Order: sequence, then C-alpha cells, then structure tokens
Amino acid sequence: MRVLYHQWLSPTCRKVRIVLAEKKLDFELRLEQVWEPRLEFLALNPAGDVPVLIEPDGRALADSTAIVEYLDESFPEPALLAGSPAERAEVRRLVGWFDQKFDSEVTRNLVGEKVISRLTRRGHPDSSAIRAGHANIRTHLEYISWLMERRNWLAGDRLTLADISAAAHLSCVDYLGDVPWDAYEDAKIWYARVKSRPSLRLILTDAIPGLPPVEAYADLDF
Repeated sequence: MRVLYHQWLSPTCRKVRIVLAEKKLDFELRLEQVWEPRLEFLALNPAGDVPVLIEPDGRALADSTAIVEYLDESFPEPALLAGSPAERAEVRRLVGWFDQKFDSEVTRNLVGEKVISRLTRRGHPDSSAIRAGHANIRTHLEYISWLMERRNWLAGDRLTLADISAAAHLSCVDYLGDVPWDAYEDAKIWYARVKSRPSLRLILTDAIPGLPPVEAYADLDF
C-alpha cells in the first residue's frame, strides 16, 4: 500500500492526492506535523516537508512536482502531462504559476496566516498579509477567467496537471470561504467542473478538527 505523508490544507499535498485519485491508485494518508520534526520522517525526506510518497517497494519520493510527474510516467492513464513539447511546457508553466506565484501571493497570505499560524501557535495572524491575499486572489481569478475564454481547460483541450495544481490551491483557500467566485463567472464554471470530479470530491470531505470549512465548500452548486 502506498503511503502519503501530508497536511490537510497543503495545496501541494492535495495536488498529489488528486493525481493519485485520477490514476485510481490506492493509498493511505498519514498526517505529518512538520513543525515538530521527527528523525524517522527526516530520514524519508531530509528537507522535512510534505508531501512525501512511500511506494509499495519502500521507495520514498519527495517534492510534489517530482512525485506527480513520476506518477504520470509510471501510470500513464489518464495522461496528465501529455502532448507536444510546447504543450507540456505550457502545463509546467501553469503548474509553476500556481505552486509558486499563487502560493506566495495568495495561499500563504490567507491559509498560512489564518490556519497554519494557528496550528503552529506562532502568534496572531498578520492582518496586512490577509488583506494582500484578498487583493491578490482577484488578479489570479481574472487570469483563470481569461484562460477559460480561450481554452477548454487551463492549459489546452484536456484536463492536466495545470488544472489540478490550480484546483489544489483554490480548494485550500475556498475551505475558508475566501474565494470571491461570484465576481468571476468563467473561473467559477471551470472550478465547478473540476470540483465535480471524483478525485476532488474526496478532498472536499476534509475537515480540520476545531476549524470546519465554510458551508458551501463541498457544495457543487456554489
């Protein structure tokens, strides 16, 4: 049985979970409190962060992009990074956009301040960071809407790792009710399509003890 070490509102962990589900691969989830380092976990990933995937043969894989590309190469159906070199480059560009730019401008400012700071007991949330996150997410939703006016999915004609990475980040922010969907109809329609997939439906059942999601979080008619 595969084992995935994760955190509930880690978008990179969610990205791996969605890919595993799309590939219909069974796995066990293990919560890892990375702010409380364990020697056993550091032996699996010296960087000390999640996600970490343990394969049935005992091989440990770290870094979400390395993990999902490994899975896509090892289990090619359905293909999530396919097409011409230019098409694959566009998928990778958008994965980088969400895992780096969206993460630094939105996820860390909202999920990081509202949830992670609470879990790690590092003090009160930074209100200026939260305001920045609320402002920045609008730019990203505008970009998603712009892409969806021109494409069937974010990177082209098919669901790819780009859609999965974007949905992983937005699902974490949406857990808190901080996505202004009604102002960005094209982005909302795209997310509803991703949200309805069985691979994401499992993630939408997540609930952090003491911090339940907003009411519409798992609702397909949002």
